[in-house]
Amino acid sequence: MNWSLLSTLGIVCGAIGWAGGGGGASGGGASDPELAALVRRSADANQALVRGDIDRYLSLIQHAKDYTLMNPFGGTPERGFNDTPQRREGMKKFFHGGTLEQELVETYKSGDLAVLVTVERVRAAVGELPEQDWSLRVTQVFRRIDSGWELVHRHADPLSNKRSVEQTAEIARGPS
Repeated sequence: MNWSLLSTLGIVCGAIGWAGGGGGASGGGASDPELAALVRRSADANQALVRGDIDRYLSLIQHAKDYTLMNPFGGTPERGFNDTPQRREGMKKFFHGGTLEQELVETYKSGDLAVLVTVERVRAAVGELPEQDWSLRVTQVFRRIDSGWELVHRHADPLSNKRSVEQTAEIARGPS
């Protein structure tokens, strides 16, 4: 999926009120059984990831060949999912001992696309840092394939806590 298509998708979804299944900030529900199962699988997978159980994560989430990631640390969006033994080992060491509670904000489904909008309430040790709050605002886009759903895009940011314009400007400017 290219960026202009994803941007157009967002504009179209907002303009036509795309088949949302959620119920707003209080934790929208996915009334469609297939979508509800995808929400549960996403939560289970991301819970495994923050515990450092990358093998379980990858058993639950299939990444598309054209997968894009906008990770919470910023930088250039990544393309593709590098599933090598070295990458798995690195991820196992990077995430450890974490807990995740997925707060469902909204779901959207139309044809072969589904979007999950969540807040991941994470408490974990990440990298060399001690255990702390790592709550993220997350948007995931899935595409239906013969074997189920594959993740085509994930955007996560650490902006779940309100910031002032000045604080946000500092983040946007980047390191000095």
